[in-house]
Amino acid sequence: MPKVKRSRKPPPDGWELIEPTLDELDQKMREAETEPHEGKRKVESLWPIFRLHHQRSRYIFDLFYKRKAIIVNLESYADKNLIAKWKKQGYENLCCLRCIQTRDTNFGTNCICRVPKGKLEVVTRIKVTPSFFA
Repeated sequence: MPKVKRSRKPPPDGWELIEPTLDELDQKMREAETEPHEGKRKVESLWPIFRLHHQRSRYIFDLFYKRKAIIVNLESYADKNLIAKWKKQGYENLCCLRCIQTRDTNFGTNCICRVPKGKLEVVTRIKVTPSFFA
């Protein structure tokens, strides 16, 4: 049988520093994917996967753009589209790309992460009285 040639690029400089964190996130992602989903809604079973995806992308984004701790851009290990949104003003706290797609929601609204914190506090302080339902 002939040898299989693999063209593998050497890892970028500083890879040893971030490899344990990325390996840990990969392991958690595998666990979240294989976790049983009986008794959960379809979207509810995807929440841990979205959380880990966000955590991995934010880790690489912070290292490259905020702290400038790594020189090589590792966007191939993260979500390029999500990182592109984080660079734009007003999308810094976006948790996933599904949050800005109104076609995926029942009422054509956005996710809770898109609501400004000032308005969010006002909404939570409103009390519903029994006379409201009368």
